[in-house]
Amino acid sequence: MIDILNILACVLTIAFGLFGFLAPRYTASALDLAPTKSTMGLSELRASVGGLFVVSGAVCIWLADPMAYVMLGVAYTGAALGRFVSLALDAPPRAKTIIFGGIEAILAAWLVLANLT
Repeated sequence: MIDILNILACVLTIAFGLFGFLAPRYTASALDLAPTKSTMGLSELRASVGGLFVVSGAVCIWLADPMAYVMLGVAYTGAALGRFVSLALDAPPRAKTIIFGGIEAILAAWLVLANLT
């Protein structure tokens, strides 16, 4: 059961990443990021919101090692922490931030706690 849930978490990670990788304009809109005259933002989305997640999820599935899943969980921990600090300091849209941060926190908790044995 742990293996199935690990793979599901990785597939979700890959799916989230594919939005940033293949549809950075859509992702920017979903994340309330304003366009600028530069296309550097699109490059950043493809890299940090896209490719990083696609490759991380895929490599975890490929390695099938508990510590690989833990490291993906650690990455999600950092993302969730960033969201919740932002709630306190930046006043982003509350519902959207809580939903995204909650998903990241759930994935972080599962990947770390289920695989750190």
